[in-house]
Amino acid sequence: MTGGPPPHPGLAGGPVYLDYNATTPVDPRVAAAMAPYLTALFGNPSSAHPYGAQPRAALQRARTQVAALVGARPAEIVFTGSGSEANLLAIRGAALAAGPARPHVITQATEHPAVLETCRALQRLHGLRVTVLPVGADGLLDPDAVAAVAGLDTALVSVMAANNETGALQPIAELAAVARRAGALFHCDAAQAAGKIPLDVDALGVDLLTVVGHKMYAPKGIAALYLRDGVRLEPVVYGGGQEHGLRAGTENVALAVALGSAADLAAADLAGGTPARIAALRDDLYHRLAAGLPGRVYRNGPAERCLPNTLNVSIDGVLGHDVLAAAPAIAASTGSACHSGTHTPSPVLTAMGVHPDRALGALRLSLGRWTTDHDVETAASEVLAAARRYL
Repeated sequence: MTGGPPPHPGLAGGPVYLDYNATTPVDPRVAAAMAPYLTALFGNPSSAHPYGAQPRAALQRARTQVAALVGARPAEIVFTGSGSEANLLAIRGAALAAGPARPHVITQATEHPAVLETCRALQRLHGLRVTVLPVGADGLLDPDAVAAVAGLDTALVSVMAANNETGALQPIAELAAVARRAGALFHCDAAQAAGKIPLDVDALGVDLLTVVGHKMYAPKGIAALYLRDGVRLEPVVYGGGQEHGLRAGTENVALAVALGSAADLAAADLAGGTPARIAALRDDLYHRLAAGLPGRVYRNGPAERCLPNTLNVSIDGVLGHDVLAAAPAIAASTGSACHSGTHTPSPVLTAMGVHPDRALGALRLSLGRWTTDHDVETAASEVLAAARRYL
C-alpha cells in the first residue's frame, strides 16, 4: 500500500489526540481492506468448498504481511485475540513446555502487566520461580543482570522492546544473546515497537515476539505472536488445531486481514521516513514545554534510546491529572493511576527511581500518523496554560 494517510473521521473536530500509545485510530485503509470479510467473504477458512477459498487465501496473505514486517516466515506467525493473549501464549506456553527441568522465568520490573501477571500466575499455579530484575534510572535493563541470574534451569527470558510509558528501547539483541547462552528462550513484547521502529527477529535473536493490532492502526481484538520454527509451546486454547494447534477456534479473517493491511502500511511508513517526522514533532513539543516553563520540565526515560513518538515529562509543582483536567483540548495520559479517587505514581516511573511527587506530575504524550505541527503547537500551549494555573 502506498500514499499518505487519508483524513481520519474520528479525529475531526475533537481534542488533539496524543494518546497513540494507548490505542491508535483505525486507519481508513485498514477498515476498507477488512470490510469484505465481514459481509460477502464470510466463509470459514477451514472449509473445503468455494466459500472458504478466499478467506483462506486472505488469512495466508495476512500472515505473510505480518511476517514481512518483522523479518519472519509466514509459517512462524500465530494470530491471537490480543497482545495480552499473545504474551500469555509465549510465556505460559514456553514455561509449561519446558517442563520441570527448567522451572525458572526471568523478566524485568517495567514490563506490561500482561507479562508480569502471567509470570505471577505461573509462580502461583505451577510453582515456577520468577525473577523480576530492576532497571536503571533510564528504565533500561542491564544484560549483565540477566547473565547473573540465568542458568540451566531458566526456561524463558521475557523483556519488552519498548516501554509503553517512557518509550525506552531495551537492548533486545544483547539480552537475547544472554538468554541463548543459558539455553533459554527469549520472548519480546513488541506491542509498542512494531511499526514505529524497524524490527528483524533474526537480527534481534528472539524466539518469540508479540505484535498488537490496535497499537499500529488496526482494530482492537487482533494480535500475532512470532514463533521461531522449532520452538515448542503449550497451547493457550485447545480444540480444532487452528493456528498450528496453539490457539484453537475459527480464525477471525476480517481482523487478520486488518492486521496484515496495517503491517503493510507500517512497513511503508518505516521506509518513507515517517518515524523521523514524528520524532521531530515530539522534540518540538518537548522544547516548547521546556522553554515555556524553564527549570520545571523534566524528561522521564532516555532522550535518545527512545521510541520516536513518545514523550514522558514531569512538570514540577503540578499533578499530571490536574493539568489534563484543565486542558480539555488535548487527549493524553498521566504518569499515575487512579483508584477510588486516589492517585498513585506509575509503577514504571517508580521502578526507575523517579520521586513520587515528580511521578505524579508526569504526562505521557504519544504522537502518531495524524499528528501535525498545529497539533503540537496547540498541545504545548494548552499544557503550559493549564500548568500555570497551579504554579
